[in-house]
Amino acid sequence: MKHIDTWLTGNYDADTKALIKNLQESNPGELEDSFYRSLEFGTGGLRGIMGVGTNRMNKYTVGMATQGFANYLKKTYGNEEIKVAIGHDSRNNSRFFAETTANVFAANGIKVYLFEALRPTPELSFALRLFGCKGGVVLTASHNPKEYNGYKAYWNDGGQLVPPHDKNVIKEVEAIHSVDDVKWSGAENLITLIGKDVDDKYIEMVQGLSVYPDVIKQQHDLTIVYTPIHGTGITLVPQVLKAFGFTNVHIVEEQKTPDGNFPTVIYPNPEESETMSIGLKKAEALNADILLGTDPDADRVGIGVKNHKGEWVLMNGNQTAALAFAYVMEARKKKGIAQPNDMVITTIVTTAMINEVAKQNGVNCYNVLTGFKWIAELIKEKEGKENYIVGGEESFGLMIGDKVRDKDSISAVALLCEMAAYEKKNGRSLFDKLIDLYIQYGFYYENLISITKKGMNGQKEIAEMMEGYRKNPPVTINGSRVKELLDYDLSIGKNLITGETWKIELPKSNVLQFITEDDSKISARPSGTEPKIKFYFSVKTTLVNKESFDEKYAELQNKIKGIIASMGLK
Repeated sequence: MKHIDTWLTGNYDADTKALIKNLQESNPGELEDSFYRSLEFGTGGLRGIMGVGTNRMNKYTVGMATQGFANYLKKTYGNEEIKVAIGHDSRNNSRFFAETTANVFAANGIKVYLFEALRPTPELSFALRLFGCKGGVVLTASHNPKEYNGYKAYWNDGGQLVPPHDKNVIKEVEAIHSVDDVKWSGAENLITLIGKDVDDKYIEMVQGLSVYPDVIKQQHDLTIVYTPIHGTGITLVPQVLKAFGFTNVHIVEEQKTPDGNFPTVIYPNPEESETMSIGLKKAEALNADILLGTDPDADRVGIGVKNHKGEWVLMNGNQTAALAFAYVMEARKKKGIAQPNDMVITTIVTTAMINEVAKQNGVNCYNVLTGFKWIAELIKEKEGKENYIVGGEESFGLMIGDKVRDKDSISAVALLCEMAAYEKKNGRSLFDKLIDLYIQYGFYYENLISITKKGMNGQKEIAEMMEGYRKNPPVTINGSRVKELLDYDLSIGKNLITGETWKIELPKSNVLQFITEDDSKISARPSGTEPKIKFYFSVKTTLVNKESFDEKYAELQNKIKGIIASMGLK
């Protein structure tokens, strides 16, 4: 009630006040949810439903967050010139929020590079590094439903905020108690619009990532189907594929136009088969070689290929990552450009197959916490000592080369198409290659489920679930004894059979992992931004030949079903 009263009597615009009064009369439940707390500025920034109120994405919550971020930049850099870059996706209000952010930074005496129109998130990271900025912001809610928007904050290396800056920015944002603390306008002359020049430099950078341009010349007519899912990918993916030399690219017309209402899908997420279904039909009709889809801010990519039976299937993020990592490592080795200090980076919930590929190719592989900010942070730490070549995680994210410090579906699309061309030249599909990788490195299979707990008690229920697992870890899962519990929040690993403990040398994170005696790995990880908890499942077996793929695949799928049932998760 105090929050509501502040908004009704304070310096808020008349339309906002009218909307609040309307909710008081027509929808008190919605009003309560809009004001029962302040939208939390987490370690990645803001994300929430758009609307009026302290618990919503709107001009005021965005402005207050920006004022806090500006205050921290000024405290950190003192009298140095401070520059920031700002980008946005195709969501409703994204442009308005981006301009609001730019105006607040400028009013605080900070030079702003603002993209003239929507652009992929990875290009924001690239531009920030290009212009030597101290920070950056992209307005996006990634692949969330249309009601959402978000605010992702970046630091001077082009990666998202990491310690100590993430917590310090949060403190500064929390210190902004009123919209009257925000400098809303003035010094608009400090805002510079950017666009094509940055596009051209970015495309040139991506071209430099190609390992086999000669193969693309031979296979330039590879049949590619691409869908931007109403997002920003349309601004760069077709241009990058053209620059690589591909001449037979088909865009999914129904999903070509940027649109924050995402009219053809429920979730604009390439991880969802329903979202990719229109593209799959087109790929099938054209007898294409590969289908690719990017999410609204074009940092994630999903792919579809024909399997060993000629049926179209969608790859999961772990399969795509395994293919991409193997290609980069094997191709560099074969071409003689591999360096002895090459390194790759993956995350603790991504397939362990990547570690095995790296090991067999003599490449250092590091496992970090979930999120590309940790990959970016490790690149910074290893700069000058080790040569980063590729990183990625299971959630459909890849980062090739070190010029962008966030997941980048644009360069990933280009490289995945190059991989398809390389395999086609050898008379095979990407799926054939995947089976070969399973035979060589071990047949790893992963899946995940996401459980949402809605309403005000959602976060509490999830916290209680995690506490239960911590205090009383399962003794067996799917008939196999749990031998290890890894608690990343307490930074402790424990052998549950011998009682031996060890320190986990990673930043604290609310993640639990159970390792069973049959080498299954189950990870529980609550979302930092939504009342949601994800469970990741990883199982493995040996694949001797292509002929036994179906049998072994069914075996692994059933194993995960058994794990889910034994943990009572469905």
